[in-house]
Amino acid sequence: MLQPLSILVLHGPNLNLLGQREPGIYGTTSLADVNRLLEAEGLKLQAKVFFIQSNHEGILVDAIHEAVGHHQGILMNAGAYTHTSVALRDAITGTNIPTVEVHLSNIYRREDFRHHSYIAPVVIGQISGFGVQSYVLGLQALVYHLRNQS
Repeated sequence: MLQPLSILVLHGPNLNLLGQREPGIYGTTSLADVNRLLEAEGLKLQAKVFFIQSNHEGILVDAIHEAVGHHQGILMNAGAYTHTSVALRDAITGTNIPTVEVHLSNIYRREDFRHHSYIAPVVIGQISGFGVQSYVLGLQALVYHLRNQS
């Protein structure tokens, strides 16, 4: 029997507004619905998921630091911090916790400033453009990676 994994899911700024904010871009699913979907997928994958949403960069950095010794992986939608935060990048690098970056929209089909991710070079992978399914695919990929790393 597989040992259950512990996965930290980090939601960055403005993701608390999912379902209300620009539904043409981000969809109509609420953050609570995203979390329920990930909990259900986690059960299938034998992974327990824990959620933090913050509009504050330092809280997200602290959560990454505090994940050491508690979580085997991180699934993160850093929102706008994707394109601005060296601090999040450094936290991921510094803790060396396998991390998958996800985005609801395809950031490469949007405004030019969204085409660059400070986080992408230091995570194991990035999934974007599939709406809420990006989170599910990200969780599946992260668990697969953790269970199959040599």
